[in-house]
Amino acid sequence: MPGENLSRDEARERAALLSVDGYDVFLDVRSALGDGDPEGGAPRTFRSVTTIRFRCAEPGASSFADLIAPSVTAVSLNGKDLDPSEVFDGSRIALEDLAADNELVVDAQCAYSRTGEGLHRFVDPEDGEVYLYTQYEPADSRRVFAGFEQPDLKAPFRFEVRAPEEWTVWSNGVGELADGVWRFAETKPISTYITCVVAGPYHYVTDSYERVLADGTTLRIPLGAMCRKGLAPYFDADDVFLVTKQGLDFFHDHFDYPYPFGKYDQAFVPEYNLGAMENPGMVTFREEFIFRGKVTRASYESRANVVLHEMAHMWFGDLVTMEWWDDLWLKESFADFMGTFANVGATRFKDAWITFANRRKAWAYRADQLPSTHPITADIRDLQDAKLNFDGITYAKGASVLKQLVAYVGEDAFLEGARRYFKRHAYGNTRLGDLLSVLEETSGRDMGAWARSWLQTAGVNSLTPQVLLDAQGRISELSVLQEAAESHPELRPHRVKVGLYRRTEDGALERYSSEALDVAGPRTLASYATGAQAPELVLVNDDDLTYCKTRFDDTSLATLRSALGDMTDPLARALCWSALWNMTRDALLPAREFIDLVLRFAHRESDIGVLQMLHAWAESAVTHYAAPDWREQGVRLLTEGASGRLRDAEPGSEHQLAWARFFAHVTDETGFELLAGLLNGTETLPGLDVDQELRWTFLDTLAAHGVVGEKELAAELARDDTASGKRHQVRCLAGRPSAAVKAQAWAQVVESDTLSNALVEATIAGWGRPSQRELLAPYAEKYFAAIERVWAERSIQIGMDVVRGLFPGLQQSQATLDATDAWLAAHEDAAPALRRLVLEARDDLARGLRGQACDASAASTA
Repeated sequence: MPGENLSRDEARERAALLSVDGYDVFLDVRSALGDGDPEGGAPRTFRSVTTIRFRCAEPGASSFADLIAPSVTAVSLNGKDLDPSEVFDGSRIALEDLAADNELVVDAQCAYSRTGEGLHRFVDPEDGEVYLYTQYEPADSRRVFAGFEQPDLKAPFRFEVRAPEEWTVWSNGVGELADGVWRFAETKPISTYITCVVAGPYHYVTDSYERVLADGTTLRIPLGAMCRKGLAPYFDADDVFLVTKQGLDFFHDHFDYPYPFGKYDQAFVPEYNLGAMENPGMVTFREEFIFRGKVTRASYESRANVVLHEMAHMWFGDLVTMEWWDDLWLKESFADFMGTFANVGATRFKDAWITFANRRKAWAYRADQLPSTHPITADIRDLQDAKLNFDGITYAKGASVLKQLVAYVGEDAFLEGARRYFKRHAYGNTRLGDLLSVLEETSGRDMGAWARSWLQTAGVNSLTPQVLLDAQGRISELSVLQEAAESHPELRPHRVKVGLYRRTEDGALERYSSEALDVAGPRTLASYATGAQAPELVLVNDDDLTYCKTRFDDTSLATLRSALGDMTDPLARALCWSALWNMTRDALLPAREFIDLVLRFAHRESDIGVLQMLHAWAESAVTHYAAPDWREQGVRLLTEGASGRLRDAEPGSEHQLAWARFFAHVTDETGFELLAGLLNGTETLPGLDVDQELRWTFLDTLAAHGVVGEKELAAELARDDTASGKRHQVRCLAGRPSAAVKAQAWAQVVESDTLSNALVEATIAGWGRPSQRELLAPYAEKYFAAIERVWAERSIQIGMDVVRGLFPGLQQSQATLDATDAWLAAHEDAAPALRRLVLEARDDLARGLRGQACDASAASTA
């Protein structure tokens, strides 16, 4: 990554100097076909010719264009040929003595990507077909064409692509094939990072959307959806189109700004690093959203949420774009909020706010307690900072804060603010102040104080109820106590509902009061509750209006220990589970107690997404937070509990499938016989279809414990000889309990760059198994010796995968903590992004050790 960074200061200087009038980009990707790679380790390349027309505010000044390419054939500026060896340094093209009006032409040989950054080339092992797609955010369009790689230098783009004759090519605009070249309609002014090209023999399905607008005209949007041919039998395009049309209706109803980018294609592509990307008119998704086996409703809800998240970006992010990555939240927080808002308002997933409260906010709570936490409006010094800030704060905390904002200013004022924002800044770039000004107009509130508390400070507050009763057993005083971490002491204004719950005569735990309260400062009195019937449970963030960690008083906690499964409101129940998990992570609730709650009450959970989250949390609890001398017992309890719930679940239900997957993930040796029997057919469970995806899940566990080996995994790959099957096999192979296997996997990821991004991910996922702590112990020292070199030599995506994925987090000891601190002390000058990743991993390790101490103390006092 040396020389590839771009600082905020450089971007601001260039934006003040240059204005871009348009790009013409020609790509020749016929070289994508053909066996093998060039000799001598050289990358496979394609021709890229870019013409940029731009103006300079100070004639005679100098600037630069961005390009990362193995070689440049020719460069001309304003008709003058420049020597590529003099002006191109591998990542930048020097531009001297600029005129008022300029034309730059760059003819380069750019490299196909194997890391999902730039123009990614994928060869399908099933049929040998080759597929291409681009992925740029935040700054990888420069791997495909020369340009000014920053979001505030927007311009119209015209793409031309010459591809193999049998291929189809797509881009942001509508394309036509003539004389062997695909030519695409000029785009509206957009940023470089949201341009896109997809090419290959994709399976393509079409539909259309129509809407009569307020002026009486009809808006017609051609719809398309595509995937690899090998996934076509599983592709439920009808459901994708259904959600797409529901989303387009919803956003047109609420935004009052017609979709501005013509067509709306959605491509599900292989080896994708992200969930999806909001390229206008050409949205890309990871192909795992096409389900090869049976999945639960939660998977379909998640896909719908992502479809709607990306669609919201057409307005928040594409039409109006942040000026620099400091204000990344202006698009991501809004899209994250709007994805759930639209899911509830427009689709069949009416309980999506439960998923948001339980799953999405868990991501935010974790990120906001790391040493790298940052305000929602972050300080992004350069592109490496930007890459790492696609995190739980920018997405999920930001969306949570927007939900609080809606409660604060009202939904109508919030949406009217959005409408004015789009109309005022269409095709432009904005900062925080631009949004706040329209919200002040529509709400009549001073947004400055709100923004300072919520957007410009870091950290999460804790809200705890305090209940005092009179002699008659009624409430004499109900208060909400607010706390903040010492490192981030900001106490914020919270608009909440305080829910009071009691058990009914039939044993149900139900809400009998829920009143709004404006929390401010360390203690807020809820005067309305005085004289009310004493509650058995107080839930201080009922309806999940604010972003906080919910705590409980002693009475409420005792009620949950005995009656959590009796709560009738699914959102309230999810909020209680989330609060209990936060307490476990904060070493306030022993891991064994959380596991006990899951074993006693999870099977009564009606929301399948919450159940699957509880399974993940229970597995994390026993892996990271349970005392080491109790861990084996905890695994045995989870094995027995999961086995029983699996057998008791309704045959064929999604709950049965969830328990089957959980059982496979947590089982000890007592469950191996059942897994093997379900695989070979000697065991059956009524209604459980052991499809190919479930087979790989079972094999993953059996391989990690040495029950199956290379021979059985090769046979399974022969049965499922697909790209998905190959990823599964690679993960299973890396998971085998052998020193030689671990050494080979380490070498493939750390010492070599031959694996694609997807196979790097699979190898890392298989390599680190909780049951193999001793086997992995020697790699702690090797990790710290290798990571600075890996960060310097590999792409940032692969660097992130390696640094995060191979950290010795399973070596939970003071010695590992000390080794981490020693590396940080000795590498104060390392890349800030690299140090951030190591600091985050250290924090997870230290948190786990605190949790283990809490769990051990529970055993000693039992």
